[in-house]
Amino acid sequence: MSKRDYYEVLGVSKGAGADELKKAYRKQAMKYHPDRNPGDAEAEARFKELNEAYDVLKDDQKRAAYDRFGHGAFEGGMGGAGAGAGGFSDFSSAFGGGFADIFDEMFGGGMRGGGRGRGGPARGHDLRYNMDITLEEAFHGKKATIQVPTGVQCEACDGSGAKSGSGVSNCGTCGGIGRVRAQQGFFTIERTCPTCGGEGQVIKDPCGECGGTGRQHKEKTLEVTVPAGVEDGTRIRLAGEGEAGMRGAPPGDLYIFLTIKPHRIFQRDGANIMCRVPIPMTTAALGGSIEVPAIDGTKARVTIPAGTQTGQQFRLKGKGMSVLRSPLRGDMFIEAAVETPVNLTKRQKELLEEFAEAGGEKDQSPESSGFFKRVKELWDDLTD
Repeated sequence: MSKRDYYEVLGVSKGAGADELKKAYRKQAMKYHPDRNPGDAEAEARFKELNEAYDVLKDDQKRAAYDRFGHGAFEGGMGGAGAGAGGFSDFSSAFGGGFADIFDEMFGGGMRGGGRGRGGPARGHDLRYNMDITLEEAFHGKKATIQVPTGVQCEACDGSGAKSGSGVSNCGTCGGIGRVRAQQGFFTIERTCPTCGGEGQVIKDPCGECGGTGRQHKEKTLEVTVPAGVEDGTRIRLAGEGEAGMRGAPPGDLYIFLTIKPHRIFQRDGANIMCRVPIPMTTAALGGSIEVPAIDGTKARVTIPAGTQTGQQFRLKGKGMSVLRSPLRGDMFIEAAVETPVNLTKRQKELLEEFAEAGGEKDQSPESSGFFKRVKELWDDLTD
């Protein structure tokens, strides 16, 4: 029986480019692949024909020879050296360097080894739990009890998935390795065992409580220790406290993500604490002292020197946040916010008016006098 034209086999014109050839091949290969047509000799023959055609047309030199001499280019010594029987040559490059890639797309990675290796139940999934804590709890640390809905090991079958006394046996199809191989012409395709789903084992009499999965959905109670000094976004890992694995496989891990809630007074900057404190005008002008709270629950006295301005900071060493896994603490910074008095009495207004009439603004309000001096100089420049 004479061979069909390679362009006809792929369903493309003679002027088709490399991308068009690859696209046409993929479409046809997925249609006629033996795994999708088990026991269909005609589909297997078409699949081999497709590979033969694509192997020639994707190679520029082979394609040129084919366009000139037809099928005779690969028969009787006319350039067929290395082509091999049926036109197959280098399968690793039969797809432009992507032979395995194409079969990964079509059959879920069955062409690549080294997946799970030997079959077996899959490890349980890792879980995430979001926890909100206060700034004080971040400073002191805390112990918390949390409820986590998850899959836990079935007590009735001890996680095996099999009814008591029945046990688990190796899969008869794959022999317990979870993979099966099929010879397709000149190459071998390995894929997940269809009988056991890649686990390598089968249960003849499943547990009635878990349906053979080896786990049940429940809410698990856990104790969590939050260390002192944690920061916003800190992640705590509880090994083995995630979802239980299928049929006795190892469990996943539980990851707790911490979010520190905003504080009413303090702002955190790493290990330091910032606190903006309103100071009466008289205290800022004459000097004095104020009492401020600290994150550790104590109080600290801060001396305010005479002439303190808004924005001026005072440092309290060692009054800041705890440092994770360290006995040290950060510092606390008090930022002054000089407060202008309101709701003045008549006498208070009179006193302030007397103060203003007494003069001395240059020495007593250096910042405002300096500012208006610069403004005057700017106006003078604009009018020159």
